[in-house]
Parts: sequence; C-alpha cells; structure tokens
Amino acid sequence: QVQLIESGGGAVQAGGSLRLSCAFSGTVFANYVWGWFRQAPGKEREFIAAISWRGDRTDYADSFKGRFTISRDVWKNLVFLQMNNLKPEDTAAYYCAANSGFSREPEYDYWGRGTQVTVSS
Repeated sequence: QVQLIESGGGAVQAGGSLRLSCAFSGTVFANYVWGWFRQAPGKEREFIAAISWRGDRTDYADSFKGRFTISRDVWKNLVFLQMNNLKPEDTAAYYCAANSGFSREPEYDYWGRGTQVTVSS
C-alpha cells in the first residue's frame, strides 16, 4: 500500500506560480512512476506529467510543456509539480498518483485526495 497526500494548492492570480507537493508513505518499489493529474468540474481527469522514481525519465502532456515541471526528492519522499504562468483555465483539483509503470490514463494504482488550485483573472 502507498499513501499519498497533496499540498500546496490555493488561490492565485493569473500569471502567478504555485508548487504542489505530494508526500507519500508505504512500500515503494524502484519501478514506480509518479504522476500528476487534474480534474475541473464537469470534465474528465486529465494527465499532466509523470516521472520515474529514479528521475531518469519524465513524460508531459503537450499542453503543459514549458509551464509545468515535475520533480521528486527521493530522500524526503516527495514529488513536486511546479506550475508557472497560471491561467484561469488551470483551475481544478490536482491529484498525485503512483503506478507500476508509465501511463497517461487515470488508472494509476494509488491516488491522493487532491488539492484545489483556483486561478483568478
């Protein structure tokens, strides 16, 4: 079992930045992949980015390349999502997830409860 807790969400004005954190605990294997998704009201859960636990591979959805950056801190059991130049359409609940392999589908093995990001114009 892996437990995930997101933090760092909040309200920000358009053009601002936020860094989301995902703290995890439990049994983690070296082949695990850590991902970030988001879901706006009335919309499907959307893939943002994923990173291997070793940090040697990342995957980004095209719409987030250049604005969002995924990273991890092995020693502190943390995964981050740095979000820059935020737009009102980025308003959503953001979720951290863990999976046994890379995927862009919202079918990861473990999920956090999410953290809300609200961007005002």
